[in-house]
Amino acid sequence: MIRAVIAMGANLGDRAETIVAAIECLKATDGVEVAAVSGLVETVAIRPDGPDDTHPDYLNGVAIVDTTLSAAGLLTILHAIEDDFGRTRTERWGDRTLDLDLIVFGDLVEDGNLVIPHPRAHERSFVLGPWLSLDPDASIPGRGLVRDLLAAVAS
Repeated sequence: MIRAVIAMGANLGDRAETIVAAIECLKATDGVEVAAVSGLVETVAIRPDGPDDTHPDYLNGVAIVDTTLSAAGLLTILHAIEDDFGRTRTERWGDRTLDLDLIVFGDLVEDGNLVIPHPRAHERSFVLGPWLSLDPDASIPGRGLVRDLLAAVAS
């Protein structure tokens, strides 16, 4: 089994209900065991130019899973779950009913066309904070300890 970290977010519809239902979908997926789920935090929408309070706020959280799937296989499942909850991909960094990002997959760095670890996770307190609440020794391969990354983002 490989341990993976998935960031979850939503800023449209019933955000909490959608995230809880997405976790249930993960639990029902063959080859995936949900080990831990963080609490949800509310954050301002992030757009290409930075925080934007003219868009609906997000609820964000993190799930830690153990899986027998490949990184690409897990990402395919995440995209299918997003699609099941009405996710559209018409605008980069646009509002969304559900966003599931594969943050880390074991100690894998890069996987063909899949960029792993997630390229911006180390900059996002809404990923780092919930993750740290689940695993005080968490780290991002090639970036360092989550607690140190979170302290750097907060300062």
